[in-house]
Amino acid sequence: MGNQDQFLLDSGFWGWLYKLLTPIEWLMTQIMAVFHKFMVMLGMHPIGFSWVLSIIFLVLVVQACVFPLFYKSIKGMRKMQAQMQVLQPKLMRIQNKYKGKNDPASKEAMQRETMKLYQDTGANPMGGCTSMLPMFVQGPVFMCMFYMLSAIPYIARGKRAALGAFDVETAKEFTSTTVFGVNVADNFTTAAASGKVVIGIFVALMCFCLWLMQYNSMKRNMPQNNAQNKQAETMQKMMLWIFPIMYIFSGVAMPFAVLVYWLTNNVCNLLRSVWQIYAFPTPGSPAAEAKEHRDHKRENERRARAGEPSIEEEELQKAKAEAERKLTQGYQREQPHRKRKNKKKK
Repeated sequence: MGNQDQFLLDSGFWGWLYKLLTPIEWLMTQIMAVFHKFMVMLGMHPIGFSWVLSIIFLVLVVQACVFPLFYKSIKGMRKMQAQMQVLQPKLMRIQNKYKGKNDPASKEAMQRETMKLYQDTGANPMGGCTSMLPMFVQGPVFMCMFYMLSAIPYIARGKRAALGAFDVETAKEFTSTTVFGVNVADNFTTAAASGKVVIGIFVALMCFCLWLMQYNSMKRNMPQNNAQNKQAETMQKMMLWIFPIMYIFSGVAMPFAVLVYWLTNNVCNLLRSVWQIYAFPTPGSPAAEAKEHRDHKRENERRARAGEPSIEEEELQKAKAEAERKLTQGYQREQPHRKRKNKKKK
């Protein structure tokens, strides 16, 4: 952190911000310490991979806590997208009705009719914003992880007070950990030659995970032949290359322990993204079309096991019944009969 006697993240604006996040930092140290003790009980050495595995376990705990929120948000977003597809023609009619009318009364009327349409159908145009919640949760967690792992070397040298489960002795034990030829407290500039290679591999894997996640989403989970998605497609292409490049500059400055956390988190996010595209694809995307075929096949297999006619056989039976009805009753559709109410006798 520059000055070896002063932990700079404890001063200025960052010191104030990380002070607010102290409860999260305290909880994270406790989770790591508990899992580390568990690994030692299983026979692992107190210094070494036991601490690396405790970092990985911390990632899994965070992912498990975030997943219910992610699941709820993605279901809400897909429901909103389905509603918007149904509402789109009605919204277009309202917009065409007031097209070219820029007076305040017309604008107010168009807004009123649009909001009434949303209220009548129960649609929420802001429902898609909930998909950002998992990222807002993971952001502070990553900040706390960076702060905690950066503070531990200062705790070990007695230059900073204890943080949660990390007192001086525990911090010294952690900073003595060396795996793959690199110390967990080293970054690219302070590591030895072999450590630089390992850190470079970790940063490359982090970039690849992010690139693959964006590429898979762009190719499989974006609606096809839709002019309204051109802007979203352009944004996806920018994220495909810009974000991984940013990882290179930020990754080389991080301690190796943070890179372990970051890479594990990226792998989890990649797997979660693959599952999301498989189970909850965007309507109109190639993944959604594949899901329709997959669901169709599964339904036919279920019907075959239950001894029921397949979807195609059921549709054929309905078509035959309709043809027979037309032959016997003609092509004139039967009009519905109104029920006559019996008049009360006076």
